[in-house]
Amino acid sequence: MIFYSLQETLLLAAAAIVIDWIIGDPKWPTHPVIWIGRLIRVLEKRLRGKEEGRDAARVKGTGIILTIVTLSASFGIMWAVTAAAAWIHPWLGYAVSAWFISTTIAVKGLKDAAMLVYRPLAAGNLEDARKFVGYIVGRDTANLTPPEASRAAVETVAENTVDAFVSPILFAILGGAPLAMLYRATNTLDSMVGYRNDNYVNFGWCSARTDDALNYIPARLTGLLLTLAAFLNGGMSAARSWASVRRFARYHPSPNSGIPESAVAGALGIELGGLNYYFGQPSERARMGWPIRAMEPFDIVRSVRLLYTVSILMMAGVLGLWLLLR
Repeated sequence: MIFYSLQETLLLAAAAIVIDWIIGDPKWPTHPVIWIGRLIRVLEKRLRGKEEGRDAARVKGTGIILTIVTLSASFGIMWAVTAAAAWIHPWLGYAVSAWFISTTIAVKGLKDAAMLVYRPLAAGNLEDARKFVGYIVGRDTANLTPPEASRAAVETVAENTVDAFVSPILFAILGGAPLAMLYRATNTLDSMVGYRNDNYVNFGWCSARTDDALNYIPARLTGLLLTLAAFLNGGMSAARSWASVRRFARYHPSPNSGIPESAVAGALGIELGGLNYYFGQPSERARMGWPIRAMEPFDIVRSVRLLYTVSILMMAGVLGLWLLLR
């Protein structure tokens, strides 16, 4: 980023982590991801039009335009906002940048969403647990058993340790709030159009591949951090976590998601993945980890502990690098 040195972006990233730990996702003003989502829907409607008769290459071409425009707008607007704030006053620039970086991460938000599932499960209220699982996953939830509801929450926390924390922090370090927001826009594109179904397999191809590329290195760093986090948390196995990554991650359809999921599964001694239902249709996902014991609701709490430990390790790394550069 042209405004700040690496030392400054490191401190901005550290400040953003603290803001997220304390405040979490802002309720007001409107979260930037909501605006990005609205932009994507408007662009999708305009770009797709009538696709009858278009071949796959042309549909992919319109999807590439969607990706380029969305990422350019997200980066450019964030660049303009932070530049204006820094022009008004340097400390305002720091504050605005740290705040917007904090909106690209979601450690507290992930914890809150996971605990919404855990609390009713622990109390034996499966109906409420299913309802809250439906807030965080796309699979059918009406017939989930308690272990399946627990698995859904643990998988969400594990996968999003990359998407909602490690990746945006790394991009914030490299390019401040504009690059962190570009990453968040990429992730939002993938969540909205990056499906492999008939409707999006071609139109969302570029969005999905871009998300895979940007998460490639952060996902592998997350695997290492989760292994270290397992070592630092009692009752978890770092050796099994790393062995699980090496054994199972390759079987996941995503080049990245299998790494954090298999790491968490190995650390906890449980199995993630398996049979899910989408719109009533069964879908068998790659199974991660060894089922040394049965899944239980408290595994949700354990996965959140791993998430927070990773965030503490990242904070220590950020501050340690800042001290080395002084």
